[in-house]
Amino acid sequence: MAKKASASNLQKPGSRKREARPSQPAAGGRHAAPARKSPSSRPWSAAEIADAFSRFAKANPEPKGELEHINPYTLLVAVVLSAQATDAGVNKATRALFAAADTPEKMAALGEERLRDFIKTIGLYRTKAKNVITLSEQLIARHGGQVPRTREALEALPGVGRKTANVVLNIAFGEPTLAVDTHVFRVANRTGLAPGKTPLEVELALERVIPERFKHHAHHWLILHGRYICLARKPSCARCLIVDLCRWPDKSV
Repeated sequence: MAKKASASNLQKPGSRKREARPSQPAAGGRHAAPARKSPSSRPWSAAEIADAFSRFAKANPEPKGELEHINPYTLLVAVVLSAQATDAGVNKATRALFAAADTPEKMAALGEERLRDFIKTIGLYRTKAKNVITLSEQLIARHGGQVPRTREALEALPGVGRKTANVVLNIAFGEPTLAVDTHVFRVANRTGLAPGKTPLEVELALERVIPERFKHHAHHWLILHGRYICLARKPSCARCLIVDLCRWPDKSV
């Protein structure tokens, strides 16, 4: 049975069109914080950071990813397919796909052409189908059909970048990795929590400042916060759990 994650009601204000999520955000304007002014240069104190994540933990003690999956392999495939696509769109396609192929062996036997038929509603589906079949074959040949548990081995697979590897390591294997997608990048920069010009800079900054006890769930809290509260065009500051700590000068409360 597929696992379906849910966001806290405190994080999710209802239905709205979701933003597409790139598998590996590129540096530059696409991911620049959308504030009209730069956040205050005053860094967050350790006490403020601990307070912020304590609030996230209280509101949503067990945050989950929103991609449906059955096992580490289907999670890996789902994250690869989610590049430039919404989780809802990926979930709609993979329900039937994972019923037919939930292991590398079954996926390789399915073949690229039949796989395309399952995922043709997802953006870049031809390239993604090729990557999924090739990574499935490599998992069989190099890893005994198992998803590897190291970032280096994961990133060696077709279609898998650092963000995808971090998601798999965190969700499938419980590693305290921080996957920086467009939402996390925006929240970290807009609030002043962990400013950075590239996703990697933000990731390393978050690793430095987030207390160890919060790192396992940190990227889920930040993604959900960016997806449902700290929106790109019109953030819902009135509903924000950390509005008093945020350094963004254009807050509306």
